[in-house]
Amino acid sequence: MVKPIKMKIYYKISDWLEANWVTPSYAGGLLGMLSIFFFGAATNTMAGWLYVISGMSFALLGMGAVLPGRSLRQIQVRRHLIQPVTVNDYLTIALTIENSTNQPIALVQLKDEIPLVLGKSPQQAIEVIPGKEVYHWTYHLPTKRRGIYRWHHFQLRSAAPLGLFWCRRSRNAKATAIVYPTVLPLSNCPIIDELGQENSRQLNEDSRYLMASEGLTRTLRPYRFGDPSRLIHWRSSARYGELRVRELEVSKGGEEVIICLDSAAHWQTDNFEAAVIAAASLYFYANRSLKNVQLWTAATGLVHGNRVVLQTLAGVNFGEEVVSGNPSKKSLLWLTQDPVSLSSLPSGSRWLLWLDESISSRTEIPKLQHSSGLEISSTQPLEFQLQSQV
Repeated sequence: MVKPIKMKIYYKISDWLEANWVTPSYAGGLLGMLSIFFFGAATNTMAGWLYVISGMSFALLGMGAVLPGRSLRQIQVRRHLIQPVTVNDYLTIALTIENSTNQPIALVQLKDEIPLVLGKSPQQAIEVIPGKEVYHWTYHLPTKRRGIYRWHHFQLRSAAPLGLFWCRRSRNAKATAIVYPTVLPLSNCPIIDELGQENSRQLNEDSRYLMASEGLTRTLRPYRFGDPSRLIHWRSSARYGELRVRELEVSKGGEEVIICLDSAAHWQTDNFEAAVIAAASLYFYANRSLKNVQLWTAATGLVHGNRVVLQTLAGVNFGEEVVSGNPSKKSLLWLTQDPVSLSSLPSGSRWLLWLDESISSRTEIPKLQHSSGLEISSTQPLEFQLQSQV
């Protein structure tokens, strides 16, 4: 028991020395012991040639301790923008390693300190970087779960040119990788269609709304990534020198859909991940169906736009604090695991309920007159259930 503790202390000290100064390699440790041996022998025998050998050995040790850190100081690291991907796709990480001196730098190890959830930190060895040249390193990471991942440490390690001491230095290379949730290819979704028609009937009761918005371009705004090309107003785009998009079809016939993810509640992890996938799939289905669709979460409130919604769902977690207040009082689609929250939904709303398997036998779903929905089971395919009739 004592030996593992001693080894752990040794490795901690060695790691600290390597990161802040240098730590001897096997060859460096052996040369250091021989140098001490020759110096001790020289002091006992007063032999000049032993002093020469020990002096040369100590000189080599000094050079071996100084040169690795000096070469690493001349290396600059630049990280390129990481493009978002969907779960099960590969993240592409690209970095540029630059030698800012006129002299070549040889034998350098690279290590990117990625989060543990993304896997083991990738490493790469560089044989030589010529003076004033750059080395491009690109690697790919598989993704298994959604999320917004951030890291900023990048390690450079070298023992060159003598190989007697290891030196490791950290560089600040901030990275943000976004992994979007899966979007299911829904061919139909009755719960979205019915909710949009319900909201359309509510809006049609206000004749002034129709007079103000029907058949008119209400305003123009700059183009955002993900906007349909059919909304581009080409004449105004040519005048302003940038793409302009009409706001005419924001109401899309009055069919408005608000998808609400109850991220403030407590969830089972698997149920919450399924709810995030459902929210993304329902949003894009409603968007394809020419409905004015928005997403609500406890931390962000109402958001819209393909990229904004995907980024919101990539970073959402259950148990969030309600920052933006309650969702709109209009009819909405409520995704939750809490049956009690269904009783407070606005009239005409729809809901998707994931039952907590640990308490489902003790919790009854309240009988609702003003809203309807679907119970989602973890034993059936989610895509099939989302396309089921309410």
